Amino acid sequence: MAPAAHIQTLSLALISLSFLKLAMADPRTSLVAQYCNNTLAANGAILADNFVPSMDNLSSHVNANGYGTSITGVDPNAVCALAQCYGDLNSIDCKLCFSEIRSQLPKCYPNTGGTLFLDGCFGRYENYTFFNEIFSRNDTAICSFSNNNSNPIIFGQAVKEAVGNVSLKAQNSHGFAVGSASNLNSTVYVLAQCWENLNSALCSSCLDAASSAILSCSPATEGRALYAGCFMRYSTRLFWNVNETSSSSSGKSKAIWIVVGLLLGAIFLILVGLLIAKKRGLWGRKKSASLKDLYGQEMAAVILQSNLNFKYEDLRKATNNFRLSNKLGQGSYGTVYKGVLSDGKEVAVKQLFLNTRQWIDQFFNEVDLVNQVRHKNLVRLLGCSLDGSESLLVYEYYSNRSLDLFIFDESRDKHLDWQQRFDIIQGVAEGLSYLHDESDTKIIHRDIKASNILLDDKLKPKITDFGLARSFAQDQTHLTTGIAGTLGYLAPEYIVHGHLTEKADVYSFGVLVLEIVTGKRCSSPVGSHAEHSLLAKVWNHYKMNTLDNVIDNRIYNKNVSDDVIQVILIGLQCTQADPHSRPTMSRVVEMLRSNRGEAEELVLSDPPFLDVSPMEALEGESSRLISADMSVSRLSAR
Repeated sequence: MAPAAHIQTLSLALISLSFLKLAMADPRTSLVAQYCNNTLAANGAILADNFVPSMDNLSSHVNANGYGTSITGVDPNAVCALAQCYGDLNSIDCKLCFSEIRSQLPKCYPNTGGTLFLDGCFGRYENYTFFNEIFSRNDTAICSFSNNNSNPIIFGQAVKEAVGNVSLKAQNSHGFAVGSASNLNSTVYVLAQCWENLNSALCSSCLDAASSAILSCSPATEGRALYAGCFMRYSTRLFWNVNETSSSSSGKSKAIWIVVGLLLGAIFLILVGLLIAKKRGLWGRKKSASLKDLYGQEMAAVILQSNLNFKYEDLRKATNNFRLSNKLGQGSYGTVYKGVLSDGKEVAVKQLFLNTRQWIDQFFNEVDLVNQVRHKNLVRLLGCSLDGSESLLVYEYYSNRSLDLFIFDESRDKHLDWQQRFDIIQGVAEGLSYLHDESDTKIIHRDIKASNILLDDKLKPKITDFGLARSFAQDQTHLTTGIAGTLGYLAPEYIVHGHLTEKADVYSFGVLVLEIVTGKRCSSPVGSHAEHSLLAKVWNHYKMNTLDNVIDNRIYNKNVSDDVIQVILIGLQCTQADPHSRPTMSRVVEMLRSNRGEAEELVLSDPPFLDVSPMEALEGESSRLISADMSVSRLSAR
């Protein structure tokens, strides 16, 4: 057989296998609908603090059972959450589908609740216990009228028969069923799913309502009913995962035999192709599918050649199989664990579960950017792993962990005095100045905040978490990009217009300075009156010449108050509404190093959002939406 024929045989085998995988395993992460409550949280910061552990608990339940509920916190800032994978998803597909829920559901923050329907799973959170609700104001049917059946009467009869049969079967079989019905040349496939927390009576009521609603979609060839307690879908194509379901309908039986036939054909073609290829030397050592096989071949090659590569199995052992007790915190798009390598070296391992191209891009973005830079105030990347089901980043481990644990937790035995806080402020400024002006490529971090500042054993700061960072040429004035970062730290021109410059980092740094000096979190004005925000509070004291009153009591004394106030004034200059009025980070470093006489010369104007919250500014720009990046990052555990 000619080499071309060998390749053709292999291609046919791979095509058959790809088709088979699509037919028999699909997490169905396509978005059907998302609804966010129109009420804002009483306290956005507390809601964010409750959201992450609630999602962690929910993840454990869903990964184990395909379903789960979780309650974290107390009213009015509680997070009560529920997630359900549909009964035809296997454990891997369920994990993939829920991962998409976890990345998309935070788009509703800082609202009190949100609901997300995907084609393979469902997720919802509220600030109250809703688990027995089967109806809501968002209940609806979504129909694809752009493609109608050419014989509406006959088709409608098939839809009615299939929907009725499957609804009844689901009510009698723990809330899940699939099935089909045929009428002449029309075949309709139906899936019905109640949430597992509902009893049979509530499930029946929900499915009855969903059935009535979805019948209105005929003669559309696709219809979905979305209810608070259940989901139903019909289609003219077989859309569920056949190997995970069982049905007695003739349509289903035919589908099974079709897949079996494809399976046998695919196996035959693959065996023939492999034997021929092996004989001709076309087939080498077996390779398992991994991140480097699927994405970023060029980047993977660079990583392998730069000695950054770690074996997934070695890191799994180092973290004791990513045990919860080794968890250090939550990054902008991954969980961080402490690990001990075989040589005894302690490391921090960030685990990213990949299911979207966006997160993959962030992974390679972080590897690429962090590997380029070297500075005493930037965290050092030791390497990464590409050969497992999850991608991993490996960093130096710092036993003191992050800055927020020191300045916001008054119960800690160890706190930072003024000199230590000043050194941290100066170190962060020097690190940002390096990123903006001294590295080969200008880098904007986009997510400067206390939880992204690590402290080494001498309490020296290290900027971390470069997943959202962006780089551009030194001669570029700005980038126009989707908004990403953390509410409360975002510069006004970035929120409203999407204009990204280094001055966005300057603004975030200014907010961080105020947090370090006051010991108070930057509570975003979203969800509360603007005058309650930290920035507005400090500004009001500045106008009244009472800045002494905002200094953290743990560091306040008359001997350092003048120095502290001068640093506060630098922080206020960094948070000016007009980006041109903010200093560059190199200028900030100069002012901090001199630390005498500079602040008196500053001319300050009102900072942004004193009369309007960032969310109101966003609503004024009705064509803009906060990206998923912002939501995931803002809901990071501290």
